[in-house]
Amino acid sequence: MNREMEFAETLERIRKLARIQGGYVTKEQVEEGFGAIGLNGDQLQPVYEYLKNKKIGIDTPPEAEEVLSREDRDYLQTYLQSLKELPRLSEKENERYALMAIDGDAHAGAQLLTSYLPMVAEIARLYTDQGVLLEDLIGEGNLALTAGMEMLGCVETPEEIPGMLGKLIMDGMERCIAQTEEDRKRDACLLEKIRHVSDQAGELKELLGRDVTVAELVKESGMKEEDIRELIRLCGGKMEYVQQEKEGESVE
Repeated sequence: MNREMEFAETLERIRKLARIQGGYVTKEQVEEGFGAIGLNGDQLQPVYEYLKNKKIGIDTPPEAEEVLSREDRDYLQTYLQSLKELPRLSEKENERYALMAIDGDAHAGAQLLTSYLPMVAEIARLYTDQGVLLEDLIGEGNLALTAGMEMLGCVETPEEIPGMLGKLIMDGMERCIAQTEEDRKRDACLLEKIRHVSDQAGELKELLGRDVTVAELVKESGMKEEDIRELIRLCGGKMEYVQQEKEGESVE
């Protein structure tokens, strides 16, 4: 493995460790992780700057104001306030419902769910640097939590429940982030294609002195007719410099 890949993998391990620990890592953990690939001392300064930019605390968790946007802070405050209005279980009730849920009691699992909703919000805060709104992360986390309540029969003791549910919640949020990034890349690709076709239409118009047809764009660009028509459809059925055609018209 080359040095760049080792660095990237170590950095990702440090970021995941920060999420597990509540949004921070210790200097000792950073030094130990990167020391294994030969980085230490002043060489770690760019790493600390990167972690700071990603809202990851060093030795102590970052404050909410440092991590969340104003929009996310407002949503979080409203969400947490709504949780306070839900019935709260006592410690004994939590343990009793946990044991019942492990034995397969679905009603007990549903009662236990409210006790773990605050954990969803706390975990969501750790993923706010990934390009997804806190509201969406909490939504995905709550779906994962609900699904997890139906899987409590997989654990043996109540003490295992928080760890199991926490992993499911994190996995759900990471899938949400990955899907959002995939959608973002797809949208960027479509936008680039639209710009390309529009630019070619503009060049043809300048040459011909009029708006161009889809048939002319097909010949000029080498793209398929259906692909160009789909791009025009995505633009609301109109594209600058391209003639609007009557229904049923197609490339000859």
